[in-house]
Amino acid sequence: MMRPTRGFLLSCCTASLMFAQAAPQKQLTARELFYAAAQAPPAAKTGAARPPARRSTATPAKPVEIARADARPPALRTTASVAQPAAPQPAPATAPMPASGAPPLGLRYTVLKLAADNTGTEVSNDTVFHAGDRIRFSVEANAPGYLYIVNQGSSGNWKPMFPSAEIEDGNNRIEGWRPYTMPPKSRLAFDSTVGTENLFIVFSLQPEADLETMIYSLQGKKKAAAAAPEAPVQSSKELILAVNISNTAVDRMRAVYARDLIIEKVDPNTPGDKKETAVYVVNPTGSADSRVVADLHLVHQ
Repeated sequence: MMRPTRGFLLSCCTASLMFAQAAPQKQLTARELFYAAAQAPPAAKTGAARPPARRSTATPAKPVEIARADARPPALRTTASVAQPAAPQPAPATAPMPASGAPPLGLRYTVLKLAADNTGTEVSNDTVFHAGDRIRFSVEANAPGYLYIVNQGSSGNWKPMFPSAEIEDGNNRIEGWRPYTMPPKSRLAFDSTVGTENLFIVFSLQPEADLETMIYSLQGKKKAAAAAPEAPVQSSKELILAVNISNTAVDRMRAVYARDLIIEKVDPNTPGDKKETAVYVVNPTGSADSRVVADLHLVHQ
């Protein structure tokens, strides 16, 4: 009578183990993954106080309303507005924490519309701007790495906005958990010309070879004397001020770098304690060569 009992207990333990192994991993949104990397932020290791992110206390600007002609009779317009409820917002994409245990790499950016006193208010990235509007945008990464921002002119070519000769002599290495406001020492002001300002943002753990050769003049120094063959080759980087980056090059980088990314657009109505208007882009792979890319399109009419 004892053998069947032991066999039954062994079967139960095996089934429990299989169930535990098959338990699905917790799925996190891009914003949750972004802040999951803050378990041991750099400021906590060094003891230095982390500078607080600057947030405006001004009332958020209302979305711009665009008037459109509607040729339907009044009765039909009323009926349609009553019969058709607002479409539900799609659920944000999710992913689990990296299986390797490494933190996910993420980028947060937000558009700041400037008031007359230069106070910035967070607005949606799809806001339609008008002549006279002035904006800046803020970029924050959840790890130290290398930041590249290029913007597209009317010619179709792209020019670097960051790195900038105005900031640390053109050094593009940034710290994690620190917001960087762009343009570094100026503002984007919209004139009467209708169009779209296109910005392409790349953030990576390692320097991006393609962008490094396009933006910098890399000057490799020769090795030291033969007496010290173990000395590494050192290099210095100097900004190329008038560089143009082709649209083809940006399209190629976008196609290669954008894989595995998840994106979440949040506003004050998004569930959670943090009330903000921002976009989170996260690479959840946890690989050593992780990179994040984002397209920012600023429309003005």
